[in-house]
Amino acid sequence: MKEKIKTTALIGLVVLSLLQSYLLAYSMPGLGVTVRSDQDYVITEPIGTAKSVESVIFPEELVIHLGGNKHTVIYPGTQFYEMILNQRIQGREFKGFQRSPSDVLNWEEIRKNDIGIELRFDNGIPVELLQKLLKLEGDLLFLNETIDRIWIFKTTGTEEIRTFFFSSDGQMVYESVRADLTVRDVQDYVGFGQFQPLYTMTADGLYLPTAPIQSTEMVFPYETYSPDLMQRSLFFDPSTTRALEDRSGSQIYTDGKRGLKVEQNGKWISYTDPSAPQITENVLSDNVYASVDFVNQHGGWDGVHRFVNALPGGEGRSIRFKQYVEQYPVIETPPFRYGYMRLTLQQGVVTEYSRSLITLGPKSESRKVRWLLGGEALQQSLTNYARRSEVEALFPALQASPMDDNLIRFTPVWAVRLTDGTEEVLVDAYPNGYEPPQEPVDADGQETADADGKEETDATAAAGAGAAALSSGGVNPLKASDWNHMR
Repeated sequence: MKEKIKTTALIGLVVLSLLQSYLLAYSMPGLGVTVRSDQDYVITEPIGTAKSVESVIFPEELVIHLGGNKHTVIYPGTQFYEMILNQRIQGREFKGFQRSPSDVLNWEEIRKNDIGIELRFDNGIPVELLQKLLKLEGDLLFLNETIDRIWIFKTTGTEEIRTFFFSSDGQMVYESVRADLTVRDVQDYVGFGQFQPLYTMTADGLYLPTAPIQSTEMVFPYETYSPDLMQRSLFFDPSTTRALEDRSGSQIYTDGKRGLKVEQNGKWISYTDPSAPQITENVLSDNVYASVDFVNQHGGWDGVHRFVNALPGGEGRSIRFKQYVEQYPVIETPPFRYGYMRLTLQQGVVTEYSRSLITLGPKSESRKVRWLLGGEALQQSLTNYARRSEVEALFPALQASPMDDNLIRFTPVWAVRLTDGTEEVLVDAYPNGYEPPQEPVDADGQETADADGKEETDATAAAGAGAAALSSGGVNPLKASDWNHMR
């Protein structure tokens, strides 16, 4: 009897084993060896252009200190920006980091007197992501930091080059004592800056041009992705989704779990996945990688975008990519939403995704020179701004306005970023047709020099060589196609 029981049990185990092997081999639900994510999707067709993480990591601006309390600011997408960053900084190595309190040096005196350059990242960027832009080697403390500024300068009266990385919390600085930089490198940076408009700095660290700066108003044709195309991309089983319409006229797609809201006459989407795992611990750099992959798969990229860190306290969940048109970022001007992508993640899983469905044509249809305020006029606009005490950044931007016949106009403005992360238009450009007063000239037709004069250095020759390589001056933007290729 016992033998029969043993034999029966053995046969049962063998049958069960064969059954389990069969189920594993054919990936039956719940028994597959591959764990499927809640965010597996059927990619029916590629949409847009795919990008790498490297393409969305670059400084918001380069601030060049010319000595004698003179400065200039160079923005992404211009030829001098690319020449400085891509050709003279990215190939250098930064090693041997020493940690110090942020007040280790008198930065005000250095800013006024020592020639150099600052790379600025609004709200900071994790070192792990910064390594996609620069060659960095440091200890664990440094590698876990978030950096909002890199400052390279030559100390006055010596041939010493010093390089500091500033933590975004304002507490610490990290000096790279083995940076692969020379005096000639810094002189080159300053030399390029000689050809740019001069800026002065306010008491709270904002840079304002001393005279109006030239910009461009542009009109671009555009197309839009269809909502159906995005719906097929974002839902695991499009055949089970339902289409609804709310009271505002917006379309809503849902599969009972995920939701996709199509607004602004089919030009803006908001996607939500509340079923994603609610985990409090997040690693910002991991979420950035996941965000880039998600956008690559679900909509792609229209032109150049820059990763923008969330505000402190965001716990690494909120990711934003700001869109650039030529050298300036696009600022959102409600009610028209355009110019950015925003994602919310939980440990690499996207729970929210908002973006425009507009994709610009390769060339503008029209262009007009517009001048942005400078000097006393800009200073007065800033002083009169109602939320002046909250302003932490001032920058030139483009205001997007939709037009008939699938056209969109980009108008230059001065914009401000506030402490809560809000961005607003400070003041519009001068009206069409405005021309700034000409600089006084001497009898030989040369511009009159400042009373202070300018110290001649090897930087002047270096900048002259750089300027000679440019057909129309360093302030000109790169063509969008050229910058896309570089990025």
